[in-house]
Formats: sequence, structure tokens, C-alpha cells
Amino acid sequence: MKTFTLRCLRPSIFGNYGLIRSKAPAAHVRLYTAIDNASQKIANSIKESRSKDVQKRMHAIGDDWAIHYPRITHQGRVMTCEEFRSLHSYLKAGERKEGDTITLYAITGIPHRTDRGELSLLATAIPNLLSPSLHQLPEELLDPETKRRNRHTELLINQQAADTLRLRSHIVQYLRNFFIQDGFYEVETPILAESASGAVARPFLTSATEFPERSLALRIAPELWLKRLILGGMDRVFEIGPSFRNEGLDTTHNPEFTTCEFYKSFADLEELITITESLLRGLAQHVQKLKETQFTSLPQLHIDFTSPFKRIDFIPTLEKAIIQPLPDLTSPSAASDLLEIFKSHSIPPPPFPTLPRLLDKLSSHFLEPASSTPTFIINPPAALSPLSKSFSHANGQLVSARVELFLHGRELINAYEEENSPFEQRRKFELQASWRDQEDGSTVEESYLQALEWGLPPTGGWGCGVDRLCMLFTGAERIGDVLSFGSLRNVVSL
Repeated sequence: MKTFTLRCLRPSIFGNYGLIRSKAPAAHVRLYTAIDNASQKIANSIKESRSKDVQKRMHAIGDDWAIHYPRITHQGRVMTCEEFRSLHSYLKAGERKEGDTITLYAITGIPHRTDRGELSLLATAIPNLLSPSLHQLPEELLDPETKRRNRHTELLINQQAADTLRLRSHIVQYLRNFFIQDGFYEVETPILAESASGAVARPFLTSATEFPERSLALRIAPELWLKRLILGGMDRVFEIGPSFRNEGLDTTHNPEFTTCEFYKSFADLEELITITESLLRGLAQHVQKLKETQFTSLPQLHIDFTSPFKRIDFIPTLEKAIIQPLPDLTSPSAASDLLEIFKSHSIPPPPFPTLPRLLDKLSSHFLEPASSTPTFIINPPAALSPLSKSFSHANGQLVSARVELFLHGRELINAYEEENSPFEQRRKFELQASWRDQEDGSTVEESYLQALEWGLPPTGGWGCGVDRLCMLFTGAERIGDVLSFGSLRNVVSL
């Protein structure tokens, strides 16, 4: 026999919690999520000749969200609400009103089917009270502020919200398994350091009691740490973890976010593209099966991830869109020349019109909207990628060996061949530092340059925003929907 944990609720179809409808003439229940190999334990407690039959029943009972358990029977009959309550007279008076009790119970019994074929539990003992609740479960939460402050309640009554978080767990697990099966080592790198590097972003600053005179920064990306491990002989590494950027919030950005990055020795750009296409194609198929079987409240995915994905060559496509050639992007006047293009097309320039920000704005205006299907934007100008290798394009411009994957105008994946020359990397760091502004605190990373002197093998690097990936595959419209407790705005309101 097995003890199952149940939750007494008002009438509801949501949640894989035990359900006892206090207004109904008989107690109605649904088993709690975790079975914990109950089939084997129950099979061992009865006659051996029935073990396979019981295992089959328990596998059916274990399906999340799918099965209702309409009755608890005890000694061959159904227990009425009044009888049930009379057996638990030690409940507080305020919790015994009709329809207002949310309580945890333990019920011991044997799974079986009724004469109607309904899955049920043949109770062998009276249910035991485990934990009473002091609040009535609402039918739904409509007020956004109430939702933010009561995420736990929202997950109880909103199946789609709970399915979203459960599917996120499966997506992260798929990413992890994908890389481990390909021989990668999962690692963890520092979150706190003396400076933040690996991306262009404003960091969060803090301090430690051990070093009160020093300012510490939360990491904005794990990239430089991971490449140090490649330098140390770990040829394939990946990390799934949080990063922090002291920037604004919107539907696709949150100051605290999760990334997945991998670095693979001797991988070139074409291999990175192949890995990306394979991963997303497999993930789409995996998610589709989960939505059909477990997470049926979530919308189906209607995106074709068949290889090869569409490719857009940055500079030729941009020149075709603006109907004029770009200036020499390595010349001192490149930024002012680009501003003339902004004026001629009536495009407002970014607040800090440095060369990288101007090029990024042109990409978001002319190139990224063309990503109605999975689209790689390849060969961006070298000024946009200080950590990647660069080469001279057929049009004479200096470009990066880099790709970015966009879908519906949102960046999903960034990948490139890593710069491994300490001399070139220093030059690129110094150039990037010359574009420093209020939002870009880039500096020359001397410690990383010293590490490069030991010889970084040709390496392919790849990064993905896990939160945006989960938004795509769950159908969520806001990044807060795929986070356990919403965005930073939700968290600081708790």
C-alpha cells in the first residue's frame, strides 16, 4: 500500500493536486504528482500474480494533468462530505464552512477502476489531515498586481502558467543532455569578479566584506571564463546559468537572465551553424511531443526548423535596403558618414551614436524584421564583434566570422569563431574602449590577454538566451511568463 498526498480544493479542473470538492455529495480526489515508483512498491505489497496489472494501472495513474480520480471509496461505499467532516472535527471552526477549505490530506489505498471504468483509489484507512489552509482558492486572478504578489496562487489555478514553467524545465534539460551526449563538460564559472566582461552592458556593482576597498561586479556574460577553460585543455565546455545586466525591462529583457554558452575547440562557423540547426530541430520535435501528451494547455508550435535555415549577408543586404553602399567602416569618419544615412532615411539615431550602435540600429531597422522564419545574419562588420575573428569580405569591408540567429525580429543565438591572437585581441579591446559611453564600460581585459598568450586553439563559441528560447517554445509573450516569479519588477514588488 502507498500513501498519497492530496489537496482539498474548491471545484476546479486545474492542477495535478488532489481535489476534494466539498460541495459535492461525495468526496472527489486527484492524486498528487509524485508517484515515486509507486507501481513497484504496490506490486510488492500484493499477490505476485497481480503485480503486472497493478504496474499497468499505476503507470496510467502517474500521467500528469491528464487523469481525474472521481472517488475515494472506503469499505465498499462512498463517503459523503458530512461524514468526511465529522471524522475531522478537529478542524478550526472557520475552516469548516461549506466550500472554503483548502487542506492537505494523506490517503492510503489501492488504485483501481470503478464499474464505470473511472480511475479511483480504494481507501484502506480514513484520510489524515496534514496541513490546513487559511484562504479560499479563487476561480481566477484578474488583477495584474494580485498576480504579481501571489505567483504561487496563480500557479495553482492557472494550468497554462504552470505548464509553461514545467516545459521550461524540459527545455533546459534537453539543452544539457544535447551537449553532454556530444562529449561536452558542464562547468560553473564565477558570478562575482573584480570586473564584468564578455559583452557590452552596464554591470551591477557590489562589494564583499573580505575586500571592502574593492568594487565587485556581477557577471554580464561567462564567455572569458569559459575560454580560459579551453586554454586549460578542456576542449568542449558549456554552462547554463544566470547573468546580470543593469539595464531596462521590457517584454524580452530582464536584468537577471539565464544563458547557455558552449565553446568547442577546432569548430568553425559552418560547424556552429550545423550544431544550431540540429539542436533547434530536435528541440522542436521534443517540445511538440510534450505539448501533445503532457502540456496540452500550451499553443502548438508552427515554425519550420528544417535545415538549412535562411541566411542574410549583413553588408550586401543592408546596402540593397538603403540603395547605396556603406562607407569604409574602418575609417575615422565612419560614424559621421553613417549618420548621414540615418538622416537620408529619416531614422532617429541611437542616444550614443558610436559606430557599433549605429550599425546595430541599421540592422534592427532593415535586417532583423526579415526573420519571419529562422534566419542567420552572417558576416556582420568587425566593429560589432570585438571578441571574434575578422576577415576581409568580398566587398572590401572588414567583417566578423560570426552569425546571429533571429526569428520574428528577436535574437535567439549568437555564435562566432573566437579571436585567439593576443595581439589582435588587444587591438580590438582598445578600439572597443574608444567607443566607451555611459552604457558601455568596456575596458582592456589585461588578465584575459595574458591568458591568451598561452595559446588558445581555434575555437567556436556559441551563446543562447534560455529565457527567450523558452518564450519561443512555450508561446509566452513576455519574458516574465517563463520565469518562476516573473521579471525583476514582479520580484521587487513581493
